[in-house]
Amino acid sequence: MVNRLLLACGAIGPLLNIVVVLILGATRPGYNAWQMPDSSLELGAGGWIQISNYIISGLLLLGFAIGLRRVLRTGSGSTWGHILLGIYGLSFIVIAIFITDPVLGYPPGASTTATVHGTIHMLFGLVQFISLAAACFVLARRDAADPARRGWVWYSIATGLLVVASYIAFVLTYKLLDGGPVGLIARVGIFSGGCWVALLAIRLMGKRLLPD
Repeated sequence: MVNRLLLACGAIGPLLNIVVVLILGATRPGYNAWQMPDSSLELGAGGWIQISNYIISGLLLLGFAIGLRRVLRTGSGSTWGHILLGIYGLSFIVIAIFITDPVLGYPPGASTTATVHGTIHMLFGLVQFISLAAACFVLARRDAADPARRGWVWYSIATGLLVVASYIAFVLTYKLLDGGPVGLIARVGIFSGGCWVALLAIRLMGKRLLPD
């Protein structure tokens, strides 16, 4: 029962983050989800909602990492799989504590001068993408030993590559175009990676035997 509850955190956390980001992005006055990253929702009126979303999602992902450690005790990925997903969860909490700097004119009239907390936020945003992509590859290698899981192996690899590509495209678009669809690009990586984590959790919960 304990393991199932911890694994369920992995299904709830990423999906909660996705739903909240979609709702806030569609309803926040002056916010353009196409152009602005999801972390900008920490700023302005109602910013506490996104901050809380990051903290709760991060805590749930940390719970999932603990559950993963309890379930995948041996074999390839048994060490680094839960560590990487734990780092991924922790990054949500850090970017909630160290709020992003205003960018791309949001909130209106706010200073765009770089700050220490904004820099820390940006660095842990990078950590978030790297740890998630690495977890995809590590767990794909574990599943590669079982021919019956070939489809999941390719899904994990594709997700990891998409997460990496979305971050690179996000940075290049932001730097070279000074804007553009950076919000959309960032969401591709965030949402695809979040769905992978949720499906991984659901898949593990579906196993008949989970040691407690």
